Amino acid sequence: MYKKIVQDFIKSSHKAETPNSAALVLAYENLALQIEDNERRAADLIVANKELAFQNTEKENRAAELAIANAELAFQNSEKEDRAAELIVANTELIYQNKEKENRAAELVIANAELAFQNLEKENRAIELSNVNKELEAFAFISSHDLQEPLRKIQTFSSRILDEEYENLSEKGKYHFNRIQYSALRMQTLIQDLLAYSRTTASERVFEKSDLTIIIQEVMETMQEELNEKQTIVELSNLGEVNIIPFQFRQLLQNLITNSIKFGKPGEPPHISIKGDYIKYEKSTITFQIPVDHYHIEFSDKGIGFDLEYKERIFELFQRLHKKEEFDGTGIGLTIVKKIVHNHNGVIFANGELGQGAQFNIYIPV
Repeated sequence: MYKKIVQDFIKSSHKAETPNSAALVLAYENLALQIEDNERRAADLIVANKELAFQNTEKENRAAELAIANAELAFQNSEKEDRAAELIVANTELIYQNKEKENRAAELVIANAELAFQNLEKENRAIELSNVNKELEAFAFISSHDLQEPLRKIQTFSSRILDEEYENLSEKGKYHFNRIQYSALRMQTLIQDLLAYSRTTASERVFEKSDLTIIIQEVMETMQEELNEKQTIVELSNLGEVNIIPFQFRQLLQNLITNSIKFGKPGEPPHISIKGDYIKYEKSTITFQIPVDHYHIEFSDKGIGFDLEYKERIFELFQRLHKKEEFDGTGIGLTIVKKIVHNHNGVIFANGELGQGAQFNIYIPV
């Protein structure tokens, strides 16, 4: 606006052509230049102010970013300190673990030496066992021949006395003679039982898949006279095929049946029940050396039973729960049964109650 006023004044001064008009025009032209320069400076100042304001804003933003960066740097420094502390702990733990590894390595060396010693001991025991088995076989041979030969002579001459001279003996002589015959019979039974036990230990173990029903029927045919004499009742149920040593299992079943007949209730026919059951390993409550399915055989009777506190003792060699005057036998029958079960990598448990019968649970791997 001021510039336009000066320009209009200059134009009017040129038209007037007064003496002072040139000086005035020059003055006004200088004024116009100053005004124009001031306006330009004002415009530059506005731009400069805007730039300054922008820079201030940028500085504030940088200051805010710097504050955030400082805070982040402080956090990172704190984290580094924590990591450093953790590293110290980790290094300490690593040193401890290395020490433990060294200790375990030393223990492993000792364990390996012990294992080597035990393996050597096992080899020595295996050699000793082989020698024992040979001695056992020799004993079996002696028992079956040399020991039974004089026994047969005793029985032969006793029979002659019984047939030819028995009535000539006094009552005391007859008593002593009867005791001789009874002792000879017990000696023969003992030798036969020892032979049966030695065969379960030293014989070759050949497993065959066999039908238990057929095995039991074969045993019952062999024992037909004893079963008929006592009018024994034998019930079979759910029996199937199982991998066994056939001749040993016949011996096992014969011993159990003989045991049930011997310990039946007076005046009552022996009642025997034999059941089978296939059990999956995952559902079993029985512990085996090898994790496989197994076959369960439950053998039970209704005889005189036994006190449950003797459930382990009845399997021991020569152990009897009754006096020999009450029941005949050598106390080897159930020992043979347990040995045969072990030969099949199985387990056997006995349960009983006085006057309520006995039960034998046999578990063998399928």
